[in-house]
Amino acid sequence: MPRGMEGMESGMEPKEEKGMTRPEDGGPGSGSAGKGNPGDGGRRRGGPRGAVRLRAALALLAAVLIAVFAVYWFRYRPWVPTDDAQVDGHISTVSARVGGYVTRVNVENNRRVEAGTVLATIDPADYRIALEKAEADYADSLASAEAVRAGVPITSVTTASRLAAAEAGAENARAGVVAAERRLEAAQALEREAEARDVKAQADLKRYRVLLSREAVARQTYDRGAAAARASAAARDAARASAHAAGEQVVQARGLLAQTQAEVRTAQTGPHQISIVRARADSAESATKKFRTALEQARLNLRYTDVLAPVSGIVGNRTVEVGQNVSAGQTLLSIVQVGDLWVTANFKETEIRDMKPGQPARIYVDANGRTYNGHVDSIGGASGARFSLFPPENATGNYVKVVQRIPVKLVFEKGQDVESALRPGMSVQPEVKVR
Repeated sequence: MPRGMEGMESGMEPKEEKGMTRPEDGGPGSGSAGKGNPGDGGRRRGGPRGAVRLRAALALLAAVLIAVFAVYWFRYRPWVPTDDAQVDGHISTVSARVGGYVTRVNVENNRRVEAGTVLATIDPADYRIALEKAEADYADSLASAEAVRAGVPITSVTTASRLAAAEAGAENARAGVVAAERRLEAAQALEREAEARDVKAQADLKRYRVLLSREAVARQTYDRGAAAARASAAARDAARASAHAAGEQVVQARGLLAQTQAEVRTAQTGPHQISIVRARADSAESATKKFRTALEQARLNLRYTDVLAPVSGIVGNRTVEVGQNVSAGQTLLSIVQVGDLWVTANFKETEIRDMKPGQPARIYVDANGRTYNGHVDSIGGASGARFSLFPPENATGNYVKVVQRIPVKLVFEKGQDVESALRPGMSVQPEVKVR
């Protein structure tokens, strides 16, 4: 500040400096001569020092602008944010696997349960009875199958023995036919001999009768001839009977041969009978498997009367109550798996140009005000509009371009949510570093 001003502020008169005159005295500072050269006065007032200060201020301003731009570029520009995001997770719906009367419910909403915990119990009385019946049916099928299975070797041995015996009987019958035929031939020969003798005896008797009428022979001779004729007639009749009997024996032998041959043919069906018995055994085995399956199903149904938690998590949307009759497949409650959560962030299609899996992400949760670290897991296969119940269509021809949203799955880094504060459906504000 000029000294004259300092003197005025202090209440003292300004002192004149040596070599200086007042303007009113006509000195160098008065009039036009006192004004001097305007250019000289400007250089005198600013001087080199003012130019240096101006250049320094401009340099400082440029440095500040560069710093601001660098902070924006390296800190904010690489991060792509969105506020259209929420926490997602697996929600397991627990349903009854068998129907029945609910006798007990062991959990309440918002309670944490571990996998395998009994959530509810259905009256098991009917299923115990069904299990006992299935056990009895299975035991009966086992006994039947064992009996049929034991009959297979017995049938095999029996049919083999029957075939051998039938073949032996057929051979014997065939030999008997041959023997009977030979006996028949012998009897027929004897019959012919007896007939020839009878013809001779009858002829002799006729001659003796003529001679006796002429008294050419004695009565005794005639009587011997008559006796011989009767004896030959009897022998002839006996030979005829023997021949007839031999013929009947041939017929019987041939009938026996036919019977044994039929037995052989019957015995030859033994392999088919064995196949039938084995088929029955297989059928009994299949029945056993069927009853064993029914037994296993009855055991499972009895076990299903205890409704177990399939996963660990928090119970929600419980609709089952004690005394309620439920059916198989009916929803009883839900379990939220809070240990396996992620973020579904809907970025604009213009924001995912440089986005790819593995890029780091920061996730701000509105509920607790914390920021969690994560990374990009995957990018959706279609826009959210394509997965909506009624996808938008342009049937009128008036098209208006709308920037679409693409769902991006962000995964939390491990070990950040030890207190399980995150819940599916929470609003979050994530940002992904794309550079």
